[in-house]
Amino acid sequence: MRAARVSVVTAVSVVAALTAVTGCTEKSDAADGDRVISVTATDDTCDTSVKEISAGHVELSIQNKGSKVTEVYVLFPDDRVVTERENIGPGTKQRVTAEVKAGEYQIACKPGMKGKGIRQTLKVTGGSTARRDPLLDQAVAAYRQYTQQQADETLPKVQAFVTAVKAGDVAAAKKAYAPSRIGWERTEPVAESFGDIDPKVDLREADLEAGQKWTGWHTLEKALWKNGTVSAADKVLADQLVTDLTDWRKRVGTADITPTSMANGAKELLDEVATGKVTGEEETFSHTDLVDFKANVEGAQKAYDLLKPVARKNDQALTTELDQQFAALDALLDKYRADKTSYDFVSYDKVGDADRKQLSDAVNALAEPLSKLAAAVAK
Repeated sequence: MRAARVSVVTAVSVVAALTAVTGCTEKSDAADGDRVISVTATDDTCDTSVKEISAGHVELSIQNKGSKVTEVYVLFPDDRVVTERENIGPGTKQRVTAEVKAGEYQIACKPGMKGKGIRQTLKVTGGSTARRDPLLDQAVAAYRQYTQQQADETLPKVQAFVTAVKAGDVAAAKKAYAPSRIGWERTEPVAESFGDIDPKVDLREADLEAGQKWTGWHTLEKALWKNGTVSAADKVLADQLVTDLTDWRKRVGTADITPTSMANGAKELLDEVATGKVTGEEETFSHTDLVDFKANVEGAQKAYDLLKPVARKNDQALTTELDQQFAALDALLDKYRADKTSYDFVSYDKVGDADRKQLSDAVNALAEPLSKLAAAVAK
């Protein structure tokens, strides 16, 4: 989990009057000239060309004129994420397409990828959204079932991990740690859409902001691998992890899931790999990054496989490339485990720079065509 997701998505309450489709990362056919909102970001400003627009597909044409890497979000009033684009470098441009319904939203720029961002209000008036292929409704239903299944299967694994922590059994807790995270990592974009849960359970120490309390998996990771012991405070944190993940499991069924949110969620999972797992920053103490890596890729592939029938009809060349790149990345990951049916991967601190670069290149080779999936299913 990266700092980029900490403060922009905060306390969540379901707003029944507002629903939206997560944005694509490619220009949609519906995003004509009058559907484009120019967003100019600097280190201390976030200017938008439009303050009001009718419902439907909306494209953000983003330019970072500042000196810091920035991010741009479209947010509900309660800070749930409609769509986002991260890691927009100084002097670069990005385009993001979202489908929004009538209501009020905010466009937020986050220079330096920290804090709540500099915000502008966007009012969306009545209108219609694009019609959907019935096959996509089937994909959404299947993916919703998948995310719920992952959450349901995660809780017993977390309970086993926490039981070992509370017993002070460091060896057993270490063994249970990485498996307890697999379901979360497979469906992380859905979990992050709730905003308040993710910082509680998956925040890294390096991403703590001033005054922020550190809880979740990584606090216990540090205790087990760095401290080599479990304190009374750690046992309290272990119980809190169960409480927070139980809340996540209950709320998974209420998530806004759409074809484009599935497609962009798959891309976000690859971004998670690129910004945390490949660099070794995610599991700083345990070095179990390759377990998370594999789970992220599996979650991305599940979303892709469900959307593939429609994507193939609309862009067969894209699905051919995605099939090849997923297979290549899976084959590369298999080099780091003796049993292809297990999650017993090589400790990431044993993976050298050349091999890490090879993994990074494979992730980038998949991420580029995957960024086009949302546009393919939205045609």
